[in-house]
Amino acid sequence: MSVGEYSTLNKVVLGEGTVVWNHCNLYGCEIGRNCRIASFVEIGRNVKIGDNCKIEAGAFIPEGVTIESDCFVGPHVCFTNDLYPKALEANWKVTETLIKRGASVGANSTVLCGVVIGRNALVGCGSLVLRDVPDNMVFRGGEVFDRKKV
Repeated sequence: MSVGEYSTLNKVVLGEGTVVWNHCNLYGCEIGRNCRIASFVEIGRNVKIGDNCKIEAGAFIPEGVTIESDCFVGPHVCFTNDLYPKALEANWKVTETLIKRGASVGANSTVLCGVVIGRNALVGCGSLVLRDVPDNMVFRGGEVFDRKKV
């Protein structure tokens, strides 16, 4: 386990071999073994990240997100956790999001809360994910395509 300069880790469980780079904010989350968390990442409480994941710079992962093992989250990916956000809402509830094993979410994508990104699915850069992405499929620009072997 290695933690970079100026990172804040509060009540975080880090797995063996995980590296957190500089200027990260992690609060009450669980991160598995052999993960790489790049600089300027924010991970909220109760987030669970599996083993062998790579979270790139500037990603925002709030409470309610679960990322299974072997996933990739590109730079500046933003997950949400509230379908109807309002300032100071007393009855606010987290809407959960699941990223299944082996999935990849490309840079600058936004993932609406409540969706499931399937096993080995690939979300293209800059996507706005408003609905579930099936296992082994490519999602880009709001459309789903059959995933080809690469």
